[in-house]
Amino acid sequence: MEAVLQTRGLLSLPPNPKGRVLYPSQGLKQRLFATKPKTFSGFSLSSNGVPKFPTSVSKPNGFFPKDRNLHICRAEAAAAADGQPLFGEETDKPKFLGIELTTFKKIIPLGLMFFCILFNYTILRDTKDVLVVTAKGSSAEIIPFLKTWVNLPMAIGFMLLYTKLANVLSKQALFYTVILPFIAFFGAFGFVLYPLSNYIHPEAFADKLLNVLGPRFLGPLAIMRIWTFCLFYVMAELWGSVVVSVLFWGFANQITTVDEAKRFYPLFGLGANVALIFSGRTVKYFSNLRKNLGPGVDGWAVSLKGMMSIVVLMGLAICLCYWWVNTFVPLPTRSTKKKEKPKMSTMESLKFLVSSRYIRDLATLVVAYGISINLVEVTWKSKLKAQFPSPNEYSAFMGDFSTATGIATFTMMLLSQLIFDKYGWGVAAKITPTVLLLTGVGFFSLILFGGPLAPTLTQFGMTPLLAAVYVGAMQNIFSKSAKYSLFDPCKEMAYIPLDEDTKVKGKAAIDVVCNPLGKSGGALIQQFMILTFGSLANSTPYLGGVLLVIVFAWLGAAKSLDTQFTALRQEEELEKEMERAAVKIPVVSQEGGNGSLSSGTALNPTIGDPSSSSSEPSAPRNV
Repeated sequence: MEAVLQTRGLLSLPPNPKGRVLYPSQGLKQRLFATKPKTFSGFSLSSNGVPKFPTSVSKPNGFFPKDRNLHICRAEAAAAADGQPLFGEETDKPKFLGIELTTFKKIIPLGLMFFCILFNYTILRDTKDVLVVTAKGSSAEIIPFLKTWVNLPMAIGFMLLYTKLANVLSKQALFYTVILPFIAFFGAFGFVLYPLSNYIHPEAFADKLLNVLGPRFLGPLAIMRIWTFCLFYVMAELWGSVVVSVLFWGFANQITTVDEAKRFYPLFGLGANVALIFSGRTVKYFSNLRKNLGPGVDGWAVSLKGMMSIVVLMGLAICLCYWWVNTFVPLPTRSTKKKEKPKMSTMESLKFLVSSRYIRDLATLVVAYGISINLVEVTWKSKLKAQFPSPNEYSAFMGDFSTATGIATFTMMLLSQLIFDKYGWGVAAKITPTVLLLTGVGFFSLILFGGPLAPTLTQFGMTPLLAAVYVGAMQNIFSKSAKYSLFDPCKEMAYIPLDEDTKVKGKAAIDVVCNPLGKSGGALIQQFMILTFGSLANSTPYLGGVLLVIVFAWLGAAKSLDTQFTALRQEEELEKEMERAAVKIPVVSQEGGNGSLSSGTALNPTIGDPSSSSSEPSAPRNV
């Protein structure tokens, strides 16, 4: 009984086969000098696996023309139909510098998209702080209230709307539907809303309420007083979370393979810091335009129009790159099978956090970073406004700040691998809280004890206020660069040695409880302090004390987690060693040339087993 070979992956022949088709043995000379077969359309196998009727015919003299089409054997056709790469297929794909051109067509536009998105984000981040902090009738005290009562509800509302749109729109339509309103708003703000702000802001009504409620309500009332600036602040915040996290990374994960992601995603991180450097210089340039303007001209309005024009152009470039990839690049297919993600309610997440010491320590790291960075950042921005009250001066300083942050983060990313290799996870995890502790102590000391230090600082050409501004900037620069290069990798590495159930539930619990708590915890503490003590300046000593407590708790959790992490890693390595030691290679002896086994026990464990239920002896089987 004959069967045509239609196996998938067992045997697959190239479309232009060489002379190595299955022939009957014709001697060494014939095999060495065999010419190409004329044609073949498959071959049959007998039941014992020996070719019975070869259908290839050899041509004794010469070779076929290169443009002669040959038939593909059924085995290869079956493999091709199954979506598997054919033999020799990879060599046919054009490559440049060892990378397929198709990959370049995806990665280069993705890199440009990421650069434009981060370039815009830096401009928007610096501008939003200038608008809400330096506006008339506002101060840095507005930021905690703005983050809690405006930014958080709008972020939740947007995600609910995005989920509904995702159910009714295609992926491309969803991308444009989300990003184009951002581009339109920022363009309209620079050319319409800001010039009209003096007419549409309820200044008089806010002043009346402030006289009634008192100065401790300056922050909440400022949200109503400068509502267009607050709307810009929220849209700038959403640009970072929506366009970067949802749109870009969602699209990148959709069109790239795992191998491409491993190779090129780290380069995106380095490119992001390059964008930070260039955008910081752009902010600095437009902020200094007022020096060349005539008297009576609103220099900040001119700077704002220039920066928002660049934001709009970069946004259109993002859309162009997205359109080009979807139009001209073949994208990989994805399995339609959906994996169910574990969902945990807030109460379930809290219970799981309490039950596991390892997850508790990991949660402490996440919450402590969010709270501590907010405690210092808002206080620093209040001193920054006191030093640079003009919007252009404030914006110019923020441009320098962004450039310095990009350079520091780029450098730390290059050094992070050395730190992990030489000093290990524990040291890497403690660097970020140590940086926050040292710079935080210096910052709050300059604020609280600036008077006695004034003569010493004067010798360096600085006032206590300017020194506090510079130390606070260093604190933000080093803490952010340490977060991106060390804290985030440490946090993700800590999940690796956990068992699958703890890993999945722990990540879900931290996402549900700890991320929001870390982001809003600092703002809530500041709101309580401001409403209790009357102002941010009066709250400074207590904020410094809270910072010390949180950072010491952070360091303690990092030390505890390092001990547990190291123990789990050692257990994992020990298990791997035991598995390798337990592996035994079975030895199968063969009789001379007939292919029969000397014993059937290798293939049939019941042979020779006295406990076997079968009473009939089995003879060795020929293979």
